[in-house]
Amino acid sequence: MKHQICSVDDIPQEGSKLLPFFGREVHVYREKGAPRAALNVCLHLGGPLDFKEGKFVCAWHGAEFATSGGCVKGPAAKESRLMFLPTRIENGALFYVWGE
Repeated sequence: MKHQICSVDDIPQEGSKLLPFFGREVHVYREKGAPRAALNVCLHLGGPLDFKEGKFVCAWHGAEFATSGGCVKGPAAKESRLMFLPTRIENGALFYVWGE
């Protein structure tokens, strides 16, 4: 299965862009120049995430996550990690890929 998320040119050099994804939302951003796609879900109680000062911050309770996915501040569990989509770049577009 393959589904286009966005054009690579639409991914900001800094910050993130929030896009729809199968009835949910995904943050698309660059980490060390490489495109990444993280689900817009805090692992504490499922709240939405804002991208602030180079990290993801839960709008509900303030949990913070690094762009690499690791939790840097609770109340989310220290060992929790953001959920990333498996992606691939083809013809200038970022695709979600599954089962390939």
